[in-house]
Amino acid sequence: MTGSADLPRVVVAVPPDLRAQFFAPEEWARLASGADLTVLDAHTDRGALARALPGARALITSWGTPRLEGEILDAADALELVAHTGSAVAPYVGEDVFRRGIAVTQAGDAMAGPVAEVALAFTLALLHRVHRFDHALRTGADWETASAAPPRHEIRGSRIGVIGASRTGRAYASLVRALGAEVAVTDPYLGAEEARALGVRAVPLPELLAASRVVAVHAPATAETRHLIGAPQLALMPDGAGLVNTARSWLVDEDALAAELASGRLDAAIDVFDAEPLPVGHPFRTLPNVLLTPHQAAGTVECRLRLGAFAVTEVLRALRGEPPLHPVGPEALARLH
Repeated sequence: MTGSADLPRVVVAVPPDLRAQFFAPEEWARLASGADLTVLDAHTDRGALARALPGARALITSWGTPRLEGEILDAADALELVAHTGSAVAPYVGEDVFRRGIAVTQAGDAMAGPVAEVALAFTLALLHRVHRFDHALRTGADWETASAAPPRHEIRGSRIGVIGASRTGRAYASLVRALGAEVAVTDPYLGAEEARALGVRAVPLPELLAASRVVAVHAPATAETRHLIGAPQLALMPDGAGLVNTARSWLVDEDALAAELASGRLDAAIDVFDAEPLPVGHPFRTLPNVLLTPHQAAGTVECRLRLGAFAVTEVLRALRGEPPLHPVGPEALARLH
């Protein structure tokens, strides 16, 4: 799985299962036509990565690739680019990478669409209580009992709150607006003029929580956003409201949410958890008012192929001396995961 030794060398630290999902045959051929490839099946092996890096001009990373620091970074004597196939780069690079002038790219733009679609699907399910009906029928409730649920609502005319005007937050806002929702967004960096251009209202977090039928979390995981939604914030949400989290569990106090959901006052749809895999005995698993998926919001076939295509394009541009299309700087290290 290597190209010509006359070509610049590129290390691909992506395991076989993900390589098959990320790189369509034509994309892999495009990469191999421009680079001598060193492929690491054992992509989490620090020693293997350090041995592969000398002389390599680019590195493609995936989830689990060791962080470029210490002896690994010292071995990267010719490295010009780290192309990450995910969004958050902090687990894979540190300030020393940027100080050495190594470019870093990420593929977050490829993920925004499918994650926003899942958040929309969650929103519709919560509004129509689909998860409650499904749980009741699957657990043996009689027809009349299974038909009982809190009031249901259409998305048209519903007030939907978005926490975070991120790429995914904006994509989600666009989708729910297209279906007729009234959208409010809270984000310290979103001004009134930009909010108007997006067709949303910029409001403080307490107002958003108190006025929304569904609140969707799309903020980044930074030191400042740790448990942004805790017991006091959940208490502001009206009875019967729903919380959607396809971002990071970091943003929501999971214990506080579990306690609120156990009361039955709120509903939730959750893709991300403090402990993954989600423990079999976790209270979320038995609650009828919770819809769960196993951290798969960005796991579409199309999205994963885009992740690989983004990385291939960035690598080939770097080898030609062209600037990256999706670069990040040291400020990206503030996003913890």
